[in-house]
Amino acid sequence: MLILITGGNGSGKSRCAEALAAQFAGNKLYAATMIPWGPEGEARKEKHIRQRRGLGFVTVECPFSLDEVPAGKDDLVLLEDVSNLLANLLFDAEHLAPPEAVEAQIIALEKRCAVLIAVTIGGLTGNGCDAETKNYVAELNALNDRLARRADAVIELRGGEPQLIKGNCPWTL
Repeated sequence: MLILITGGNGSGKSRCAEALAAQFAGNKLYAATMIPWGPEGEARKEKHIRQRRGLGFVTVECPFSLDEVPAGKDDLVLLEDVSNLLANLLFDAEHLAPPEAVEAQIIALEKRCAVLIAVTIGGLTGNGCDAETKNYVAELNALNDRLARRADAVIELRGGEPQLIKGNCPWTL
């Protein structure tokens, strides 16, 4: 099962994903894709660590490959997040990969576990950005669209409130 959670920066996507995952009775893995750059990145990482403390997650740092996530068929994986993984693979010279590789990794992970909750940034426009950033935004939006079509449930955070916009979620929002 794939549950896609989308919304803008600071919209509550992570808290929503963690609250859903907390209702899962089995093993929970947290696939962390963020590479913290500078004090702001470190602060964001620490915030996420505090948020999920006590929720039973085993964290796997996997900024370049979801193949590193040791998910089993009865496990839940919270992927935090699609947008970071895509950026890492588009912009890191040592790990360059096309956007299709990110989608393939996500699909492979989904097949290995019982539930994959994938968090992503939605609604980006790229207005006022340089060409490279506009390309990233276009690739992310296209990837998000493909994942939404594939997903069993899509939840969008609007005004801090989760809105089920596709499918059924097995847990209360």
